[in-house]
Amino acid sequence: MTHSMRTDAHPPYSDGGGRGWRDTATRYALLPLRVFLGVTFIYAGLDKLTDSAFLKDSGAGSIGETMRAVRDSSAIPALVDMALKSPVGFGYAMAFGELAVGIGALLGILTRLAALGGALISLSLWLTVSWAAEPYYYGNDLPYMFCWVPLVLAGAPVLSLDAAWHSRRRRRTGGLG
Repeated sequence: MTHSMRTDAHPPYSDGGGRGWRDTATRYALLPLRVFLGVTFIYAGLDKLTDSAFLKDSGAGSIGETMRAVRDSSAIPALVDMALKSPVGFGYAMAFGELAVGIGALLGILTRLAALGGALISLSLWLTVSWAAEPYYYGNDLPYMFCWVPLVLAGAPVLSLDAAWHSRRRRRTGGLG
């Protein structure tokens, strides 16, 4: 004879949809992270594109000066050298990459791919720009990298275009998708 045991010690509270409030909270748990990262990366990309000093090879506040300043203290100087071959092109790539990642996360479009892109951007910034921060937790790029990991793993299961596409595909295949 098989016995089942209830594993939760708390009664479910209805949210009107037949689910307990804990199920609902769990379902929406990544939404604040998605919104924060999406808005932050969109802002970072737009800030770079609209900053007249940033997208220049040299001068105060330029991507070129920033890269030259961090080159010797970065974990991977060769990565900085590669960016220095075309600092303006690298600056545009960074800005448009941040925009794409931010829009993908915020709207839930190819969320896992966007999150992977965000994690890689954050990793590259940690290994170059904020590598010398001491103690290490003063640099913000490492925490950003780890903030992307739950979205890489879970995607955007609610309030996203990914969820809408998945739902539509499931309806079309009769619940098999």
